[in-house]
Amino acid sequence: MLYKKKLPLLAFLLPGFILMLVFLYEPFIENIINSFYDMTTFVRMPGQEWKFIGLDNFKKLFTDLKIRIAIINSFKMMGLTIIFQVGIAFILAVLVSNIKRGQQFFRTVYFFPIVISATAIGLIFKLFYAYNGGMLNQLLKALAMKPVNWLAPSTAFIMVSIPTLWSYVGFYFVIMLTGLSDISDDVYEAASIDGCSKFKQVFYITIPLLRGVICTCITLGVTGALKVFDLPWVIVPKGAPQGLTHFLGTYMYEQTFTISNIDYGSTIALVIVIFGLVVAQITSKILKPDANL
Repeated sequence: MLYKKKLPLLAFLLPGFILMLVFLYEPFIENIINSFYDMTTFVRMPGQEWKFIGLDNFKKLFTDLKIRIAIINSFKMMGLTIIFQVGIAFILAVLVSNIKRGQQFFRTVYFFPIVISATAIGLIFKLFYAYNGGMLNQLLKALAMKPVNWLAPSTAFIMVSIPTLWSYVGFYFVIMLTGLSDISDDVYEAASIDGCSKFKQVFYITIPLLRGVICTCITLGVTGALKVFDLPWVIVPKGAPQGLTHFLGTYMYEQTFTISNIDYGSTIALVIVIFGLVVAQITSKILKPDANL
């Protein structure tokens, strides 16, 4: 009823739709097409045609050891995201929501890593992990201990996961703190009068009333784990020895831009999209954020 004339609405919606069509959907369709061709030469010269290879790139996925490692690491990151990113963000949000003064200070402190460029964070942690002159090994040296190769094959995944998880805790923290602010204080006061402790209030009041927000954060986290790229690539380019720290995003980038295997990189990109849609649907079905409690 606010807009009886639909033409102004279309006028405002059309530019955004055109941008999405040109810069998202059209390249995505081109990416699908590229996965069926041998794109040895990235630029198609006049009179030349790319060779149609059908499902060869998809068959290669089943025999590629590095893609298996990348998929396993991506699913590991999903689990770590739920436990550490969303879990720690929830705990911090609950603690800060109980502070009457200084909430803005903690909001800024915990959200600050989001403001910093991921590349800058990756370079900082790369300096931390450096074998010669790195901060961690300097601390070990000061304690008369031997230096450690922090990015060795046995520990590289953990070392890469730490900054990746830490950098986005503040993002989910702010979302959950905003959700907590929508819960009326009267509910907690009534629970306190009835003898409900703060610990029980979290389980019987906070979590049920914050269910939709928590489900949203988990969905964003597990789908975001499939797109992890910048931090692992900066800290350990090319995925360390044997690609042990490769994620789907880093392996796609290596194949596309480092090795110039454009068609196979397009196939991996399509796999990332498919995994993202499937994981998002499964997460929504399991968590059921709109279910009545």
